[in-house]
Amino acid sequence: MRDRRAAPSPSTAASESAAASEWAAAGESGEDGQISLYILGMVIVALMLIVVTVGITAVALARTRLMDAADSAALVAANALDERVYAGTGVGESVPVSDATVAEAAADHLASIAPPPGVISWWIDGGTGTVDGEVAQVTLSSRVRIPMASAVIGDRASIGITVTSRARAATR
Repeated sequence: MRDRRAAPSPSTAASESAAASEWAAAGESGEDGQISLYILGMVIVALMLIVVTVGITAVALARTRLMDAADSAALVAANALDERVYAGTGVGESVPVSDATVAEAAADHLASIAPPPGVISWWIDGGTGTVDGEVAQVTLSSRVRIPMASAVIGDRASIGITVTSRARAATR
């Protein structure tokens, strides 16, 4: 059996050799390492997503903990009997409270507990008092640290959070 394929002509072999050398030269002209840059870019994007997710989660958890603190302060304040109102009208269906007794009881309660993790500072804000002489309303404001950003730019990486809680101490 005879091979019917024709032997490459010298001009075809020369052109294939020239194409191969051009291709090899093109590989050395800056195309190498492109995948490394792509992978580096994707890693940076993934790390940024992780940092943002951690920050948002930390702020949400701090808000929940602040709401717990405001709830407990409102419960304590709802039991802060205003003796002046009590002496005048007595106790009805709930413990009578005033703006002063609510603010004082809430401040005392918050002074007795530690701020939640991640909270830089907290304070009782305007709006703390009573709505109708029976319901204690506590408004708590704070500055919350944003975790990974705080490592880079310090306490300037914080956000303000305000929560409000209401409580009523029923007598029956």
